[in-house]
Amino acid sequence: MSPFEPATGENFLLAALPRREHRRFLASCRPVELAFADVLADSGERIRHVYFPTASFVSQKMPANGGTNLDVGLVGDEGMVGIALALGVDVSPLHAVVQGEGPALRMGAATFRRQLAASPALLRVLNSYFYVLMSQLAQTAVCTRFHVLEARLARLLLMTQDRAHTDALHITHELLAGRLGVRRAGVTTAAISLQRLELISYHRGNITIRDRGGLKAAACECYAADNNVYARMMGKRARVAVVASRTAHAPQS
Repeated sequence: MSPFEPATGENFLLAALPRREHRRFLASCRPVELAFADVLADSGERIRHVYFPTASFVSQKMPANGGTNLDVGLVGDEGMVGIALALGVDVSPLHAVVQGEGPALRMGAATFRRQLAASPALLRVLNSYFYVLMSQLAQTAVCTRFHVLEARLARLLLMTQDRAHTDALHITHELLAGRLGVRRAGVTTAAISLQRLELISYHRGNITIRDRGGLKAAACECYAADNNVYARMMGKRARVAVVASRTAHAPQS
């Protein structure tokens, strides 16, 4: 039996708002279903909507040479897509594509600006979230430069698991290679190593997390650092929600 519980249907970023502000904001959101490979934003294009995943997750990519994209972030129910609007910028710096299908909350750009202007609490929460993103991007740069691929793969699988709310992940080695910025052969070697340790099992694009505690031990310290900065910056309500979600992922005896 999987140790995971179903997603709560909550977005932890919005959960950090005071209750009255939270209810008012939700009233202006539209529930949507995100499908795998949906493009939510294009780099250099105008932002038309912001998204708050509740049981879906989105890969954010930076365009690179040769028409390729490098993954620089993964957004699930802890965050939002379209944070640039909170900075007064209506052009997306990143390409955002759905990697985990499921529900989300969507709001038009104009409505989001009005909500932001009317709510100092929302602005404070989003400023804190922007700090979290900057910290996590810096952590990823350190991770990419100094940590071995096996530890980086373990971190990425944990991040994906947290947002997918399941221990069974449909994710190919090719997709993992794109997220990590390495060749597919390197991912295959690292995955074999984790499988030999009985931390994961994989077959034809399906990866199952068998030992989350062991995978956390195999990951670099960047995974814990990312979670800690989020919990520290996003306030009590979000911190309680994150802790509850991560506890649900703990192996059961």
